[in-house]
Amino acid sequence: MILAIDIGNTNIVIGCIDGSECVFVERISTVRTKTELEYAIDIKNVLDIYHIKRTELEGGIISSVVPEITTAAKLAVEKILKTEVLVVGAGIKTGLNIRIDNPAQLGSDLVVDSVAGIAEYPVPMLIFDLGTANTVCVIDKNKNYVGGMIYPGIGVSLDSLTAHASQLGGIGLEAPEHIVGKNTVECMKSGIIYSSAAAIDGIIDRLEEELGAGMTVIATGGLARKIVPYCRRKIILDETLLLKGLAIIYRKNRR
Repeated sequence: MILAIDIGNTNIVIGCIDGSECVFVERISTVRTKTELEYAIDIKNVLDIYHIKRTELEGGIISSVVPEITTAAKLAVEKILKTEVLVVGAGIKTGLNIRIDNPAQLGSDLVVDSVAGIAEYPVPMLIFDLGTANTVCVIDKNKNYVGGMIYPGIGVSLDSLTAHASQLGGIGLEAPEHIVGKNTVECMKSGIIYSSAAAIDGIIDRLEEELGAGMTVIATGGLARKIVPYCRRKIILDETLLLKGLAIIYRKNRR
């Protein structure tokens, strides 16, 4: 069994992969001021909840887009596992052909998403990762990563809206019963959910037009479940895509 951890800007996703099965997935908050011991306690508590012992874990792997806490998290996991932990980055074999201007600039989360997507779904494909930032990975028919998109996530958009409009307060991210809102809260919920869904539909249309082919479309990330049901295009929801990608990369580097 492998301990796989994805460090994002808002949440840290923790999961265990046994073969091709994801045993569990949990999230804890990303806190930039925590020490390695504090992260070790958090991660150990999650493992204890699922009754997973250290002896059941053969190793661990981390993907991070928050460089300032990557080292602390790595040391925390090593404190638990008593073995060296892999961190996706320079020197790690992924098997992904990256065809962009500067491959070294590609975020580790996008690399891992792409590796998992290619392993599990037909190409060409688009992978939407919906979180603090929304990202799109474009994989061509030859399984090359050829580029993508980055745009604000719904949480960032909502925070910006409430911060700059004094009469608008915070809301949850549940869709209202009807698109046409009857009060301020319903209008905000409708606007944020349906505009996000429409953006995804529109992006798919434009990318397929530019690439001249129909695409397999996958959505993942912490907020994907809230948006994908309201999209009109066919989209595969795979909330464990990144963790499965981490397991694939772990095996490539442990052979």
